[in-house]
Amino acid sequence: MVAPAWGGMVAVGRVARTHGRRGEVVVNPETDFPEQRFRPGGSVYVIVGETVRELRIVRVRFQSGRPVVALEGFTTISEAESLAGRELRIPESEQQPLPADTYYQHSLIGCEVRTVDDVAVGTVIAVRGVPGANRLLVEPRDSQDEGEIEIPLVDAICVDVDLEQNVVVVDPPAGLLELNRRGV
Repeated sequence: MVAPAWGGMVAVGRVARTHGRRGEVVVNPETDFPEQRFRPGGSVYVIVGETVRELRIVRVRFQSGRPVVALEGFTTISEAESLAGRELRIPESEQQPLPADTYYQHSLIGCEVRTVDDVAVGTVIAVRGVPGANRLLVEPRDSQDEGEIEIPLVDAICVDVDLEQNVVVVDPPAGLLELNRRGV
């Protein structure tokens, strides 16, 4: 099997540290579906230098909400130490389907943000926060505007998300875009 390109993959976790002496690692999951993603027989990918490497999952158990993973070919603590701090990814095509009106954060990055009055605000460059308190970090369209704008990612403000058109339509309360400007 040919490993997919790193840029066409999405993060699902990061190796926090080794665990025990048998080559297991503790993963900080970056997925809403850790039980489905980190399961025996599954695969995750890391990048080593410029090479994308597939890692097959042999065993998994959860400890304090984090997966403790045994990977094929990693049987000692010294072998597992080489993975510490590495991001784990999967091909975008292997993502779990989401319910209607929910989105993967990486899908929102690059979307144009426009108001309900069709005024261009800028482009989403990141999604920050935690579920229920996420906000879009938007780079203003006008290059003379300084800083970035934080827009709460809530239905009352982000009234339409069209991933096919790559657009997020917002209906911000008066003054929100000016008030939530960062780095000015």
